[in-house]
Amino acid sequence: MMLNLSSVFTAQETFGTGSACARVPGTCGELVQGTLDGLPCLVSCPIRFYNSVTLTLREQPGWLVPAQAVKAAEALVLGLKRWGAPAPGGLLTLKSNLPAGRGYASSTADIGATLFALAALCGRELDSYEAIRLSTSIEPSDSSFFEGLCLLEYRQASLIKQLGPAPALPILVFDPGGCVDTIIFNRENHHQALQKLAPQHRSMFDIFEKSLINQDWSALGEAATLSARLHQAILFNPLLDKIQNLGADLHALGVCRAHSGTLLGLIFDPNRQDMADSLAYLTRRLPENIGIRMQSLIGGGVDVQP
Repeated sequence: MMLNLSSVFTAQETFGTGSACARVPGTCGELVQGTLDGLPCLVSCPIRFYNSVTLTLREQPGWLVPAQAVKAAEALVLGLKRWGAPAPGGLLTLKSNLPAGRGYASSTADIGATLFALAALCGRELDSYEAIRLSTSIEPSDSSFFEGLCLLEYRQASLIKQLGPAPALPILVFDPGGCVDTIIFNRENHHQALQKLAPQHRSMFDIFEKSLINQDWSALGEAATLSARLHQAILFNPLLDKIQNLGADLHALGVCRAHSGTLLGLIFDPNRQDMADSLAYLTRRLPENIGIRMQSLIGGGVDVQP
């Protein structure tokens, strides 16, 4: 489709030429999510699975954007209003590996990759703090822009706390398909349920932060499992009990989930040597329609190639 921005800006400067590409990791949902001192907060679970956006400048006016790149288009409009136009027009190319609506943080990846690629084209410095504030002006976001693990108030980015490096914990990601409309979900009023869960959320976040300080991965798994189970009162995942029980058979550290999606994950000890056997065990015990992907927890962050 053609995104006509002639009414949005008038090009006053030329900041650069050529193209720039940025990629942002997806997630296996969140390690923990809930309210903290009344704020909706999360710590994303980044994995080595990416969406990337390439912006290529053109001399012809207007921007060509794929019809399915809705969030990338919103980020492009926002960035062009903020920084101006580096050329009369351009082409946005989205390489998407992350299915939408399941908890892979595909929207955050599309928005972030677009903002960082455009900033590179415009010769602007863009850090993760500014990027997340721009992103949350479009929609609630994940913390995958930040290096390592990050505690984020995900609606307005009013709280950002970087927690340190991510331990390289193996994760088996379970994808049952389906879709959660995150726009509708985030508009729903969960205040009463969240208020009731607030003391347990506080304990959960405390356990999680201490697990990173002490490098106690069993405690990390405990916090993730607590988060997954508490969230059943808000968004029920019918697969959670089965995955948790199978994880217990395999002595997994814990289970994580997408809190506004369908994904689940089992978290394992970093010294685990039989991950292929564990994958085979789970494959035999789950329906064929549930995809299983071997992954690892990674730090977030954005790769930019100007």
